[in-house]
Amino acid sequence: MQTHVVPVGFDYDRMIAPLIRDQFDVDRVILLEGTVGSEANVEYSRNIARKLEQDFQNLLGAETVRERLEDVYDYDAAFERAYDLINAELDRDNGDRDADPPADEREVWVNLCSMPRPVSFAFATAAHSIMVERQADRDRIHTYYTAPEKYLETELAEELRATRDLLRDLDAGSDRDAGGNAGDDADRVADRLASTTDLLAEFDERGTTIGAKPIGDSHVIELPVASFQNVKPFEELVLFTLGEHGEFESVSELAEALAAELNEEYTDSFRSKVIYNVDRLGPGGKGDIEREEHGKSYRTSLSRIGRLWVRAHADDDRDVA
Repeated sequence: MQTHVVPVGFDYDRMIAPLIRDQFDVDRVILLEGTVGSEANVEYSRNIARKLEQDFQNLLGAETVRERLEDVYDYDAAFERAYDLINAELDRDNGDRDADPPADEREVWVNLCSMPRPVSFAFATAAHSIMVERQADRDRIHTYYTAPEKYLETELAEELRATRDLLRDLDAGSDRDAGGNAGDDADRVADRLASTTDLLAEFDERGTTIGAKPIGDSHVIELPVASFQNVKPFEELVLFTLGEHGEFESVSELAEALAAELNEEYTDSFRSKVIYNVDRLGPGGKGDIEREEHGKSYRTSLSRIGRLWVRAHADDDRDVA
């Protein structure tokens, strides 16, 4: 049994055609629609989602649901959504997990072909993070990409060039009245010729996109890389504590807070334990913690991927030994 998570952008074929051609056993599909962008872009994507919903049901017999992503440029929110969604689908209707074979062999497949890149990378990173955390289930989690047979942008540009040439011919041969003024049709031809020529000039100079859009207070969205190692129970406590407090001026200050959290005596041995775990979580280890030299101490805080980990696990039950 397979659940396919499909972030919907402006593609149709790459969302469904490979599954039909390769005869995938698709029983459930989650279509994710973005709601940010121009009104025309959002409506176009919404129409694609409607068509996909119908065809996944009619052609593959899959249960299909449509959900919204409020901001396709919010990487952190997309990561959290992906993390929750993939885990929920893996655990959906599992029945007796101790049965041999398990009662449910559900697999989750995440399509990375469409939607803006922050969403695609967020879903890929979340899927990888879950593979690391759920070693027994890693073979049930898949991310995939499908290459298009052709891109329509270049064909559209060629058709536009042919239209421009036709408009030039029409403009050159348009009738003029006695006063030398163009008629209404000639004016329309001239206007269309000018706008078509300008659009093609932009396409030839810049490609399929123009400019760099500010997102928040920057034009750059950093895409963090997930750790290749699982997080151990005491490391979890370190991360949650940093998530709660933001940062500590020193590792000793962090160790004191952890001792209080665990109702343990703050000793040199306990401090050493904290230092050891912070080192494992730091830049030379799993990368969940950042350490900035501050006098004789190191200011300690969560890295970007560390903050994402805490955000994704905020509702987990914590059982630290």
